[in-house]
Amino acid sequence: MKHLTTFGIIWAALGLLVGSAQAAECPAVTVADSMGVAAGKYPQQYELSEFQSLANCTLTFSGNPDAAALNSRIRGNPELPSLAERIPQEPLVVAPYDEIGKYGGTFDVLSNATEAGTSDFLSVRHVNLVRYSDDLATVVPNVAKDWDWNDDFTQLTFFLRKGHKWSDGAPFTAEDVKYWYDNLALNPDVIKKPKDYVLVAGKRMTVDVLDPQTVRFNLPAPKPGLVAHFATSFAQGFQPKHFLGKWDPKLNPDADAMAQAAGFENGLAVLSAYFGNSDWTDTPSPLLNSPAKVANLPADVVPTLESHLTITDTTEGRHLVANPYFFMVDTAGNQLPYISEQDEIYINENEVRILKLVNAEVDYKEQSLQLASAPLLLENQEKGDYTIDLRPEITLSTFAFNVTSENLEKRKVFGDLRFRQAMSVAINRQEINEVAYFSLGEPKQYIGFSPPPPFVDAKWTQHYAQYDPDLANSLLDEVGMKDTDGDGFRELPNGEKIVLNLQFSTQGIAGKVVELVGQHWANVGVQTTVKEVTPDEFRSAQSSNKLDVTMWRKGQPLAIILGNNEYWVPPYHDYFGIRTGMLWAEWVDSDGVSGVEPPDYVKQTIEDIDKFQSASAGTAEFDTIGARMVENMVSNLLFIGVVQAPAPIYHRNALKNFHAFTTHSYEYYRTFPYRGHQWFLDE
Repeated sequence: MKHLTTFGIIWAALGLLVGSAQAAECPAVTVADSMGVAAGKYPQQYELSEFQSLANCTLTFSGNPDAAALNSRIRGNPELPSLAERIPQEPLVVAPYDEIGKYGGTFDVLSNATEAGTSDFLSVRHVNLVRYSDDLATVVPNVAKDWDWNDDFTQLTFFLRKGHKWSDGAPFTAEDVKYWYDNLALNPDVIKKPKDYVLVAGKRMTVDVLDPQTVRFNLPAPKPGLVAHFATSFAQGFQPKHFLGKWDPKLNPDADAMAQAAGFENGLAVLSAYFGNSDWTDTPSPLLNSPAKVANLPADVVPTLESHLTITDTTEGRHLVANPYFFMVDTAGNQLPYISEQDEIYINENEVRILKLVNAEVDYKEQSLQLASAPLLLENQEKGDYTIDLRPEITLSTFAFNVTSENLEKRKVFGDLRFRQAMSVAINRQEINEVAYFSLGEPKQYIGFSPPPPFVDAKWTQHYAQYDPDLANSLLDEVGMKDTDGDGFRELPNGEKIVLNLQFSTQGIAGKVVELVGQHWANVGVQTTVKEVTPDEFRSAQSSNKLDVTMWRKGQPLAIILGNNEYWVPPYHDYFGIRTGMLWAEWVDSDGVSGVEPPDYVKQTIEDIDKFQSASAGTAEFDTIGARMVENMVSNLLFIGVVQAPAPIYHRNALKNFHAFTTHSYEYYRTFPYRGHQWFLDE
């Protein structure tokens, strides 16, 4: 208590005592009206000292009047201290888009199922060390106050905020960054295989705590794209050491005994219940994983730095309340977020989801919305008092054949480049654009980068993307696929019948696209069936090497590829995207002990991506490597692109400070650049 009293005296001396928003002497700057205050170092936000200097004022603070009541619903949280003891000494000052918001309300959202179609909702409350601004070009501070690279991009130093706290009031420090890296991200007992972004050219980094607010990543080779990774990834570069560490047998010798007393097998089982053995921030909480045991744990969920945290979690949905220790304030001194609660329900049926949008039962939706739904949504937007924005996709609809199929005859055919060329030119992309995308899209081939950097030869965007059924038939004949039984469909070269079962999820690709592609392939004698499945069913079958063809949207901006190599190394994406070559991936992961050895062009691309990430952008070396990666990827047609088209984004008009998105994309982590923390409900 003495420490807290001293803290309050210091704040009083600085003129930062808690006050009402109306009493704030600083101008209520918004993006729409700067009120004569110059922009800071980074767009649309300021550090506190920077804002006060530019505005020549002293900012006073106020908070959500319901903060104490909301906090009382967070099991494990102590009684709420004063706002001065909750806001960091160095808060992030945010300029709202249009106006200073008002507190209260419940943000209603709609997802597909637990861990399916939920990234949209996750991104609204998400934070990370840095983020992209809404121009999708400028990286700006977020959890970190700033960062600094050394000259050769082998040391990345982050500067954190003094006084920043977790949602349970415990201090957030550089130790939490180091704990995440050393004890979770690189711990095989927690995450079996380290993700690429925590490695550099396949080697680990080291993390040094220089002081409580300064942490340094030491890289074994240059990787300037590491900052872009933190700016776009759902995987956060920190975890609460004070909370998880006591269950970690490597840190606490009593961890296993504590866990067993709580009804768990050992400390790792508790870590798994809380952390989920994954960097995916949407793993089911203990409330869903072990509801009978959760009461024996100190809290329902892991403390967070995000704007809201979960208080209920079921297979039907979840409910969240505002984080009373959130580190952002607006330019009038109001602690964010404005919205008090969030509620998410799960519905897997696309038609039901669309109906709920038409009926304005949802405040915002982007994920799983396809262009095919746009006419109905647009027709009802005035009646429903909502807005539909059509925004370009970074990704394009993409198909991949299982080049490491467990069926050796299929593997032989799918692995034959002539077969993949035939199936690409059999697709009538112009028809798909007209029928499925209302002629709003652009037929093109998948090239690995989206949009194409300057080193990409334009020819690759149309490589084997012409509609040429005669060429397709000729190539299939060369492969040895003939119609030997006269039923109008080709068999495998050994005479075995083949039917491509095109399983798809609406979350990943429009059903009309899959139906048309299936018909186009049938037209050249390759029989198909089409079946819609849930995202979980698709992902499970894909990752188990059970599908003949995988299909989902695919494409990544250059900046993100510079921080993550998974799009160029088998199986070419994580669990949540389109994959192929699962047995190639097994060979790579096992250093050749198991799996299937990939061809030389695949090995070349694996080698090239590491060099590419370490090369200086714009140099001859950088361009040469990048061009070779594109040639190897596209000329071998591992992924067959179809059409790149816009998609709808939905929001109710009562949702204020909503800024039209630049793209409809997961790649920049959906809403993260558009600052959902400053949205508010006006109704």
